[in-house]
Amino acid sequence: MEIFIKVVQLLLSLSILVIFHEFGHFIAARVFKTRVEKFYLFFDPWFSLFKFKKGDTEYGVGWVPLGGYVKISGMIDESMDKEQMKLPAQPWEFRSKPAWQRLIIMLGGVTVNVLLAIAIYIVMLTMWGEEYLPTSEVKFGISVDSVGYAMGLRDGDRILTVDHKKVEDFAAIPKTIILEEAKTLQVVRDGQNMDVQVPPGFISRLIKQKSPDFIAVRFPFVAGKFSPGSPARKAGMQVGDQIIGLNDTILSYFDQFRANIRHYKNKTVKVVVVRGKDTLHIPVDVPEAGLIGVYNKAPGTWFHFREKDYNLLTAIPAGVVKTFNGAGNYIKSIKLLFSQDKAYESVGGFITIGNIFPSTWDWPAFWALTAFLSIMLAVLNILPIPALDGGHVMFLFYEIIFRRKPSDKFMEYAQIVGMVLLFGLLIFANGQDILKLFRH
Repeated sequence: MEIFIKVVQLLLSLSILVIFHEFGHFIAARVFKTRVEKFYLFFDPWFSLFKFKKGDTEYGVGWVPLGGYVKISGMIDESMDKEQMKLPAQPWEFRSKPAWQRLIIMLGGVTVNVLLAIAIYIVMLTMWGEEYLPTSEVKFGISVDSVGYAMGLRDGDRILTVDHKKVEDFAAIPKTIILEEAKTLQVVRDGQNMDVQVPPGFISRLIKQKSPDFIAVRFPFVAGKFSPGSPARKAGMQVGDQIIGLNDTILSYFDQFRANIRHYKNKTVKVVVVRGKDTLHIPVDVPEAGLIGVYNKAPGTWFHFREKDYNLLTAIPAGVVKTFNGAGNYIKSIKLLFSQDKAYESVGGFITIGNIFPSTWDWPAFWALTAFLSIMLAVLNILPIPALDGGHVMFLFYEIIFRRKPSDKFMEYAQIVGMVLLFGLLIFANGQDILKLFRH
């Protein structure tokens, strides 16, 4: 069921993005009286699932869910309609329009993707506002996994700055370390301020890890509720008990308890708890799963989260800023693929994209991810690669600057090269996903 929910979210998100992107080309073409022959969601080789014609345009849904397209008359695109290009140019064709109009038509899709991301952020901020954990509130320090430990961080460290720059939102620290290629972190350890040097080449390891969990928030463990059939509940533990140890081992924090309870699978362990003024030792039978069925209290018990409410007027500039910051961060991530050793191994296809969606339906998460994917689609499409919008824009700038068009034959070859590159990248990215599945 979880996989089904992820797939449905992915398909819905991509459908929204493709329709809006192609609508950007469509509306710009119509403004300049350029004929659009087809408007399709998904690709339709040999047949389509659904189609109808209105005016000069055929609208439809294809059966290959890898994107979508608009077919504009008189334009060399993925349809490779060479016969049409052999005929004399007609006034309604793309090739008959001035270069500046063709440029606007080609930028229409990217422009609408950017506007869509801005609109989503504006609505989200107006409806739900923002909530985040300030870095200064992480008073118990951090917990780290093996990757964080290898980087030089230790459980209990309190992060002050990254390369001597404050990061207000604690959740943004992993992203900041990677995207800014941080060299040092300033932390408090055992009451002393110190610099942690990020080892050379370590950023590529963090990229391949693809998880922010190398740094997590540390907090105490207080029973908030119990799962059905909880061994701890059966043994007599109560809501509000603070767990501070196992047998003779003091474990003040949840991450310590989680790491140690696994050593007692299929055994009975004395869980040390504080209840009121009393310290109790409760014998608990730990099952094979290594879990005793206790949920910790909500993080708001320990930390003061910062909330910010927006109205429509204040959400508009904030939405614009979030969109362009997102675009800047995505461009930085592309740069990392070429600057870090073997960072290309982190590239993924549809499985990777699908896995970023939550396993339960969550509208705020869905729209946040759709806004991010809209930004990603805009950035990728504007890259100067033939067959992408950016490739057409590159050739149009050439025409504007040098006052002559590249020949139709050159454009055909460029389109073929671009499509080969794109299909190669598609195969590589999805091949990486399949390899990862076999490795796991």
